[in-house]
Amino acid sequence: MMISTNPLSALHEIGKNLPETALMPALFIGHGSPMNAIEDNVFTKGWKHMGSQIPTPRAILCISAHWETKGSFITNMDKPKTIHDFGGFPDALFQVQYPAPGSPAIAHEIIETIKPAPVHEDASWGLDHGCWSVLKPMFPNATIPVLQLSLDYTKDGQYHYELGNNSMPCARRVS
Repeated sequence: MMISTNPLSALHEIGKNLPETALMPALFIGHGSPMNAIEDNVFTKGWKHMGSQIPTPRAILCISAHWETKGSFITNMDKPKTIHDFGGFPDALFQVQYPAPGSPAIAHEIIETIKPAPVHEDASWGLDHGCWSVLKPMFPNATIPVLQLSLDYTKDGQYHYELGNNSMPCARRVS
Protein backbone atom coordinates (compact mmCIF):
# COMPACT_ATOMS: atom_id res chain seq x y z
CA MET A 1 0.00 0.00 0.00
CA MET A 2 1.31 3.42 -0.97
CA ILE A 3 0.97 6.04 1.78
CA SER A 4 0.96 9.72 0.84
CA THR A 5 2.77 12.40 2.81
CA ASN A 6 -0.58 14.23 2.98
CA PRO A 7 -2.12 13.10 6.31
CA LEU A 8 -5.69 13.22 4.96
CA SER A 9 -4.76 11.11 1.94
CA ALA A 10 -2.92 8.68 4.19
CA LEU A 11 -5.96 8.34 6.46
CA HIS A 12 -8.21 7.71 3.46
CA GLU A 13 -5.77 5.15 2.08
CA ILE A 14 -5.70 3.23 5.37
CA GLY A 15 -9.45 3.50 5.94
CA LYS A 16 -10.54 2.23 2.52
CA ASN A 17 -9.22 -1.24 3.36
CA LEU A 18 -11.05 -1.55 6.67
CA PRO A 19 -14.16 -3.76 6.84
CA GLU A 20 -17.57 -2.14 6.89
CA THR A 21 -19.21 -1.89 10.29
CA ALA A 22 -22.69 -1.36 11.67
CA LEU A 23 -21.27 1.21 14.08
CA MET A 24 -21.14 4.90 13.35
CA PRO A 25 -17.48 5.86 13.09
CA ALA A 26 -15.60 7.41 15.98
CA LEU A 27 -13.40 10.13 14.53
CA PHE A 28 -10.46 11.94 16.08
CA ILE A 29 -10.11 15.23 14.25
CA GLY A 30 -7.73 17.94 15.36
CA HIS A 31 -8.98 21.36 14.26
CA GLY A 32 -5.53 22.93 13.85
CA SER A 33 -5.67 26.70 13.62
CA PRO A 34 -9.05 28.25 14.47
CA MET A 35 -8.66 30.08 11.14
CA ASN A 36 -9.53 26.81 9.39
CA ALA A 37 -13.14 27.63 10.31
CA ILE A 38 -13.18 30.44 7.73
CA GLU A 39 -10.59 29.26 5.22
CA ASP A 40 -10.87 26.95 2.23
CA ASN A 41 -7.85 24.68 2.47
CA VAL A 42 -6.77 21.04 2.48
CA PHE A 43 -8.12 20.53 6.02
CA THR A 44 -11.57 21.96 5.40
CA LYS A 45 -11.83 20.12 2.08
CA GLY A 46 -10.90 16.89 3.86
CA TRP A 47 -13.51 17.46 6.58
CA LYS A 48 -16.15 18.23 3.95
CA HIS A 49 -15.22 15.03 2.12
CA MET A 50 -15.44 12.99 5.34
CA GLY A 51 -18.89 14.40 6.04
CA SER A 52 -20.06 13.25 2.62
CA GLN A 53 -18.63 9.74 3.05
CA ILE A 54 -20.07 8.65 6.40
CA PRO A 55 -23.71 7.84 7.11
CA THR A 56 -25.67 10.81 8.42
CA PRO A 57 -25.63 10.46 12.21
CA ARG A 58 -28.79 10.96 14.26
CA ALA A 59 -26.59 12.98 16.67
CA ILE A 60 -22.93 13.87 17.19
CA LEU A 61 -21.15 13.53 20.52
CA CYS A 62 -18.07 15.74 20.50
CA ILE A 63 -15.33 15.60 23.10
CA SER A 64 -13.26 18.75 22.83
CA ALA A 65 -10.08 19.49 24.75
CA HIS A 66 -11.37 23.04 25.08
CA TRP A 67 -13.95 22.05 27.71
CA GLU A 68 -12.21 20.87 30.86
CA THR A 69 -14.25 20.48 34.04
CA LYS A 70 -14.05 18.99 37.52
CA GLY A 71 -16.29 15.99 36.90
CA SER A 72 -17.75 14.83 33.59
CA PHE A 73 -20.50 16.94 32.00
CA ILE A 74 -22.62 16.73 28.87
CA THR A 75 -24.41 19.63 27.23
CA ASN A 76 -28.14 19.45 27.78
CA MET A 77 -29.97 22.15 25.89
CA ASP A 78 -32.13 22.46 22.78
CA LYS A 79 -30.05 25.25 21.22
CA PRO A 80 -26.38 25.25 22.23
CA LYS A 81 -24.64 28.56 21.69
CA THR A 82 -21.59 28.91 19.46
CA ILE A 83 -18.65 29.66 21.76
CA HIS A 84 -15.73 31.74 20.46
CA ASP A 85 -13.15 30.59 23.02
CA PHE A 86 -10.08 32.21 21.50
CA GLY A 87 -8.59 35.65 21.07
CA GLY A 88 -6.43 37.66 18.70
CA PHE A 89 -8.09 36.53 15.46
CA PRO A 90 -9.91 38.51 12.75
CA ASP A 91 -13.47 39.64 13.45
CA ALA A 92 -14.75 37.33 10.69
CA LEU A 93 -13.91 34.35 12.87
CA PHE A 94 -15.92 35.76 15.78
CA GLN A 95 -18.92 36.18 13.48
CA VAL A 96 -19.12 32.46 12.64
CA GLN A 97 -22.17 30.71 14.05
CA TYR A 98 -22.95 26.98 14.03
CA PRO A 99 -26.62 26.82 15.08
CA ALA A 100 -26.89 23.02 15.35
CA PRO A 101 -29.60 21.83 17.70
CA GLY A 102 -28.84 20.04 20.93
CA SER A 103 -30.95 17.26 22.41
CA PRO A 104 -31.73 16.88 26.11
CA ALA A 105 -33.31 13.48 25.32
CA ILE A 106 -30.12 12.19 23.71
CA ALA A 107 -28.06 13.69 26.56
CA HIS A 108 -30.12 11.63 29.02
CA GLU A 109 -29.69 8.54 26.83
CA ILE A 110 -25.92 9.01 26.85
CA ILE A 111 -25.86 9.58 30.62
CA GLU A 112 -27.76 6.31 31.14
CA THR A 113 -25.52 4.44 28.68
CA ILE A 114 -22.23 5.63 30.17
CA LYS A 115 -23.12 4.52 33.71
CA PRO A 116 -21.57 3.73 36.16
CA ALA A 117 -19.37 6.79 35.48
CA PRO A 118 -21.23 9.85 36.75
CA VAL A 119 -21.94 12.30 33.93
CA HIS A 120 -23.78 15.48 34.88
CA GLU A 121 -25.99 17.70 32.75
CA ASP A 122 -24.81 21.17 31.77
CA ALA A 123 -27.07 23.81 30.24
CA SER A 124 -24.50 26.62 30.11
CA TRP A 125 -21.59 25.55 27.87
CA GLY A 126 -22.57 25.22 24.19
CA LEU A 127 -20.28 24.29 21.28
CA ASP A 128 -16.67 25.47 21.45
CA HIS A 129 -14.43 26.01 18.43
CA GLY A 130 -12.85 22.58 18.88
CA CYS A 131 -16.28 21.26 17.93
CA TRP A 132 -17.95 23.70 15.53
CA SER A 133 -14.88 24.59 13.47
CA VAL A 134 -14.69 20.96 12.27
CA LEU A 135 -18.43 20.27 12.05
CA LYS A 136 -19.15 23.40 9.99
CA PRO A 137 -17.46 22.02 6.84
CA MET A 138 -18.53 18.43 7.55
CA PHE A 139 -22.22 19.17 8.11
CA PRO A 140 -22.73 22.78 6.94
CA ASN A 141 -26.52 22.77 7.33
CA ALA A 142 -26.17 22.36 11.13
CA THR A 143 -29.29 20.15 11.31
CA ILE A 144 -27.80 17.23 13.27
CA PRO A 145 -28.07 17.48 17.07
CA VAL A 146 -24.63 18.08 18.61
CA LEU A 147 -23.72 17.39 22.23
CA GLN A 148 -20.38 17.99 23.93
CA LEU A 149 -18.86 15.84 26.65
CA SER A 150 -16.27 17.53 28.85
CA LEU A 151 -12.84 16.29 29.84
CA ASP A 152 -12.51 15.80 33.59
CA TYR A 153 -9.18 17.37 34.51
CA THR A 154 -9.10 15.39 37.79
CA LYS A 155 -9.05 12.04 35.93
CA ASP A 156 -6.38 10.27 33.91
CA GLY A 157 -6.35 9.01 30.34
CA GLN A 158 -7.57 5.54 31.34
CA TYR A 159 -10.74 7.05 32.84
CA HIS A 160 -11.47 8.92 29.60
CA TYR A 161 -10.70 5.84 27.50
CA GLU A 162 -13.20 3.81 29.54
CA LEU A 163 -15.75 6.63 29.31
CA GLY A 164 -15.42 6.46 25.52
CA ASN A 165 -15.75 2.68 25.53
CA ASN A 166 -18.84 2.89 27.71
CA SER A 167 -20.42 5.29 25.21
CA MET A 168 -20.00 2.83 22.30
CA PRO A 169 -23.56 1.42 22.50
CA CYS A 170 -24.74 4.89 21.46
CA ALA A 171 -22.81 4.50 18.19
CA ARG A 172 -25.01 1.51 17.31
CA ARG A 173 -28.20 3.55 17.51
CA VAL A 174 -28.36 4.83 13.96
CA SER A 175 -31.67 6.03 12.57
